[in-house]
Amino acid sequence: MMTPTQVSALDSDWNYTYSNPAYDGFGKPTSIEPVQVIETTETGNINRSKDSAFVPPLFGSYSADTKGTGELLTPNISGVPPMAIGTGAGAFMPSGTAAQMQGGSTAAGTGISDIPASVGAGGTAFPPSAGSNVSFSYSENKFTLPDGLYDADNSIGRLEIPSLELSVKVYETESLQSLAKGAGHFKSTSCWDGNVGICGHNRGVTNHFGKIHTLENGDTVKYTTKLGTRTYQVVSVTKIEETNFSSLERTSDNRITLITCVNNQPTKRWCVQAVEK
Repeated sequence: MMTPTQVSALDSDWNYTYSNPAYDGFGKPTSIEPVQVIETTETGNINRSKDSAFVPPLFGSYSADTKGTGELLTPNISGVPPMAIGTGAGAFMPSGTAAQMQGGSTAAGTGISDIPASVGAGGTAFPPSAGSNVSFSYSENKFTLPDGLYDADNSIGRLEIPSLELSVKVYETESLQSLAKGAGHFKSTSCWDGNVGICGHNRGVTNHFGKIHTLENGDTVKYTTKLGTRTYQVVSVTKIEETNFSSLERTSDNRITLITCVNNQPTKRWCVQAVEK
């Protein structure tokens, strides 16, 4: 037979203690991150959506590792000034009815009316009206995409140098496939307006640029696309390092840059530049 025990007896035999564990016994919260405030001097709205994004150059191409190269992801629907990646620095400042260039002289034929405008939600146009007192950056450097320039054989133009008796078709990208057919266009450079960069072999069956280092200042270079024919005049013939891409940067004037290897000097390149007459 079990003998009943009083509850009070149990209370006296056990010591119940309730206390919170030390704080160090809990893990620290990870869902809260510190907020870093970055000061900025930007005064106007800046388009950072996909229609202002750039596509990098072709992997493994001559300009693949060049900082600041690429082209607009959606050039046909951007409707905004492209994000400049050359060295030119300028900003159009709406003031009254005229656009003023900061950081350099105003180029002929440039102004607010030359910048493509698009109407957004609520009927707001970009760029803002002259009275809106908003500034935004816009490069004066020129750039033309290859859209609409392809011929039936996929060439985008023809290069001619009368003094060298050279006439060769130009194909998009500086890949080995392009150079096997003719000359190659540096994809990171313009196809018409601004600085057109073209490369070619200097030996072998497709030895098109083997004599460009013999050109002299004043010699004529012609380039033809579906947009027309431009005539350039040689202004420099130099030997550069293979890692020097400064000659391929965007420019505000129309010029053509020709690059090829140097015989028995794998780290060097011949660079010929000619500007439009």
